[in-house]
Amino acid sequence: MPATPATPPPALRPYLTARHELLWAEADAFAAEHIAPRAVRMEAAPGRVERKVADLMAARKWFAVTVPSAFGGLGAGHLAKTVLIHRIACVSAAAAAILQATLIPVGALLNFATVEQQARWLPGVADGSLLLSIAVTEPTAGGHIGGIETTAERTGNQWVITGTKAHIGNSHLAGAHLVIARTAEAGVRTSQALTAFMVEADRPGLSLPAHRASLGLHGFSVGHLDLDHVRIPADNVVGEIGQGLAVAQSSSILYGRPNLAAVSLGIHEAVVATTTARLKARPRYRSTLSDLPVLRDRIGDMEARLRAGRILAYQSVHLLDQGLSCDADLINAKYLGHQWAMTSAQDAMELHGAHALDRDYVLQRLWRDIQHTYPPAGTGEVQRIRLADAAFGENHIQWSERLAAEAAWARPDPTAA
Repeated sequence: MPATPATPPPALRPYLTARHELLWAEADAFAAEHIAPRAVRMEAAPGRVERKVADLMAARKWFAVTVPSAFGGLGAGHLAKTVLIHRIACVSAAAAAILQATLIPVGALLNFATVEQQARWLPGVADGSLLLSIAVTEPTAGGHIGGIETTAERTGNQWVITGTKAHIGNSHLAGAHLVIARTAEAGVRTSQALTAFMVEADRPGLSLPAHRASLGLHGFSVGHLDLDHVRIPADNVVGEIGQGLAVAQSSSILYGRPNLAAVSLGIHEAVVATTTARLKARPRYRSTLSDLPVLRDRIGDMEARLRAGRILAYQSVHLLDQGLSCDADLINAKYLGHQWAMTSAQDAMELHGAHALDRDYVLQRLWRDIQHTYPPAGTGEVQRIRLADAAFGENHIQWSERLAAEAAWARPDPTAA
């Protein structure tokens, strides 16, 4: 795959500290040494879950990039998280997906767990011994959180959870799952009917069907969790009983959407780099395809979208790290970041002609991978509804503002190692 820019573009420098730039270089070097050689293998064996890449990233504490140093994390903030996901995604969106999927439940623990719970789970995330997943989606409910049918019933000092979760990122790598389940009878408002639970992967009654490859992101596991009367202790409740909707929504907005914007951005950069390299190298009419005005016009559109997506992704998380109200900016970065990358990927397929259909050519992988940044954390329709709420001044809960005062990532420690 042609290399994407090795140093941050000038347009991003206002957002980046010297530490961010070091992290950028570290991520690029890591991706070149450890991920690029595995990317072909991951494509060749789509049904295989890639564990080694997860281990290598865990050894660098990247799964704890937003975790405070008190729990062994880097305490580096959301912008640093975006740098890591973005740069890894330039080489492998599947590897970036492994990273971003654990970071979402980490955000839920930072924002809703007690100090005792954080001390119980976050050090394992920091030292790489514990990966996490967040289990919200269900086969019949899809992205409709109010339609969750998984139930949790209180029995003495335990909760008993029964149901099925679907499309769970890191399902086969996670040592614990943050499960959102229904704890109230039918008719209770959704905002009070759901609760979040940490469910360890080795709990009796929890099973995972064998991993099956999906369209793209080969090597990344996205599977089902079947919970058959799984018993967990009462102190595995994250947040308050009835606060599950808040846990799920805030995690999706503050972590899921910017994470997916970063994955889309990495894919987008790889698409543009691959296409321009191809056009510059392909002879045509005593020159190369890159000299044809009709093709340069298409490339100009791709570059415009890429530059706009890059600014949206980094501006939104910069606001988040500053503790400013930015929910709509995070939503917009995910929405347009995917849309623009998808359009560029389709343009690239057309500009490559029949060569794009070669199964061994990288562009086909990029086109398949970008499909996977559309449904998670809300489809385009969901994002537009939320953006319409913002336009009408009806977005009453601003999670970025509401949690900034108490969240560890609100003011990243510039001196943290």
